[in-house]
Amino acid sequence: MSTITVICVGRIKEKYWKEAIDEYTKRLGRYCRFEIIEVQDEKTPENAPAAIEEQIKEKEAERILKYVDPRAQVCALAIEGKKFDSPGFAQQISQIGLQGKNHIQFIIGGSLGLHSSVLKAADSLISFSDMTFPHQMMRVILLEQIYRGYKIINGEPYHK
Repeated sequence: MSTITVICVGRIKEKYWKEAIDEYTKRLGRYCRFEIIEVQDEKTPENAPAAIEEQIKEKEAERILKYVDPRAQVCALAIEGKKFDSPGFAQQISQIGLQGKNHIQFIIGGSLGLHSSVLKAADSLISFSDMTFPHQMMRVILLEQIYRGYKIINGEPYHK
């Protein structure tokens, strides 16, 4: 059984996001070992200058990179990444397994995105949209797509 790890910046505070994440975590248990690693986010001052934003992303990156497994396939979520439809995303997950890797790590940045050091450490960059989403929502979207991917891989029906 493969392992999926989501490394993300910040904690989920709202009950409705926690419930959605818990539901997909439970569903994913049929298909993989699944874990979420949350690293502390940095407080971002309003209208922070670019240099301060860069320092914040760098601090968050240090925390993220402590958890990156060099043996895993590391996929960072970034707006400039490759876009997939759901069957293509499922194929990507399946392909990684066929290449002999049984651990996939997905990385979700904080409100400012990911530092360049994290993007460089990733094996691939994935984009879900040209739009920006709150990281709490992105976590739910990612989990839903991983779950949908496993349903597709296993030829199981899933609502469209």
